[in-house]
Amino acid sequence: MAAGKGDAKVEVFDAEEDVAVALAKYVADLSHKFAKEKGIFTVVLSGGTLIDTMRKLVEPPYLETIDWSKWHVFWLDERVVLKTDPLSNYKLAYDGFLSKVPIPPSNVYPINDTLPAPEDAADDYEVCLKSLVEKKILELSKVTGFPKFDLMLLGMGPDGHVASLFPKHPLLQEKKRWVTYIKDSPKMPPERITFTFPVINSSEYIALVVTGADLANAVHIALGNHQSSSDLLPAQMVSPEGELTWYLDKPAASKM
Repeated sequence: MAAGKGDAKVEVFDAEEDVAVALAKYVADLSHKFAKEKGIFTVVLSGGTLIDTMRKLVEPPYLETIDWSKWHVFWLDERVVLKTDPLSNYKLAYDGFLSKVPIPPSNVYPINDTLPAPEDAADDYEVCLKSLVEKKILELSKVTGFPKFDLMLLGMGPDGHVASLFPKHPLLQEKKRWVTYIKDSPKMPPERITFTFPVINSSEYIALVVTGADLANAVHIALGNHQSSSDLLPAQMVSPEGELTWYLDKPAASKM
């Protein structure tokens, strides 16, 4: 079932398995589109259950038909931990997805885990992104001047947070930085690196993938019609230049 919500499209599926099937086709179609149009496909991954919901991409027919050499992979946010730490979003993505597809290692851009201070890691990742703009791997938005990723794959927490951007936190209002940091995350661990909303919203395509009954309240608020613009959930602030599609299973959509 598809429904409209402003400029967003909302797709509701019977079960998480159906979300996984639909998400794989969506990502594969965009991969083919950008590989053909410009020879590069820039993809941003987040943590949580998203990586597991991407599992169909590592199965036939997508494993064989996607041109993985065109992929360039980035991280929406990361915990300030080593890549080998179970809390690492990189480890989650590597174990569940990247280790199973032939993306060239040089096309994978994790956040530097050798820099223990979150501000240093954020600065380092922003420098990395700017160097990729110079190399023509990343484009800048003609509208905002921020990096414009082809596809950003987002999850959402029960409190409505996306990336490491949490409700009512000052970072929601960051307008200049590409990458920033948080030292007081309400969700452990407290120190994290995250893209800012100007970068998130410069994307060409965003998929917000939300499954499970524990997220139904946040979905109800995020896709409802009675919010004050001064008190939006972070998920409600996702508004890309291009297209936004919500992928929900029925448990997550049960309170809509």
